[in-house]
Amino acid sequence: MMKEWLALGMLAAAFGFADATAQIPSGAEVLRRIDENMYFESAIQTSHMIIHGRSGSRTLESRSWRRGVDSALTEYLSPPREKGKKMLKLGNQVWNYIPEPTDRIIAISGHLLRQSVMGSDLSYEDITENHRLEDMYRAVVDGDTLLDGRRCLLLKLTANRDDVAYYARRILVDAERWIPLREERYAKSGKLLKTTRLTEVMRLGTRWYPKRVVFKDELAAGGGTEYIVDAIDVSTPIPDYLLTKAALRK
Repeated sequence: MMKEWLALGMLAAAFGFADATAQIPSGAEVLRRIDENMYFESAIQTSHMIIHGRSGSRTLESRSWRRGVDSALTEYLSPPREKGKKMLKLGNQVWNYIPEPTDRIIAISGHLLRQSVMGSDLSYEDITENHRLEDMYRAVVDGDTLLDGRRCLLLKLTANRDDVAYYARRILVDAERWIPLREERYAKSGKLLKTTRLTEVMRLGTRWYPKRVVFKDELAAGGGTEYIVDAIDVSTPIPDYLLTKAALRK
């Protein structure tokens, strides 16, 4: 996929579409701008996933509460068989709550965090991640290109710590809205693990935020998972009691 992006950039330059005089910022500056645009200290979000599996598609609706980098709660609202299930992240620990028929709380940690959530193309690490990129990666800008008429920067990220889900990432970043439009996520071995494709954006005040993103687990069959943000509130405080293990059964 990245080869296709590079080819697109060369084609744009050949036909005079790319602005050769445009200033290209440093990798650190690009990460800072992405984080300023996309990171929120707290957020309450309603969303749904459309999972395109081998035997058909299904939709799950959920509401989530995120605060900082270490606390997040997701409650599933539909379909009926999933309603009431919850997922809580506190630090490096994740718990799943299954209300019926077992009323069980199941701990998930270590390599299990890389498992699929609800059969989707998103892992537990994907769905609970709220870190600033500049805290996890060092970045190099590898030129610019055009994608759907928008100037993008080609960004190569390498992890600067051990507790990250993906050792390397390659991103096409919208150079005006500072939002990733395409991404490839790699293991330390160089194996491509996951790709993402932003298909719709939304405006939040002066910021831009993903509205619809298609995730594809490159090691799994299926047609990918669409993750759609229906609503997001970044101003309402989240009560402390909600982000606790005791609140899972409430």
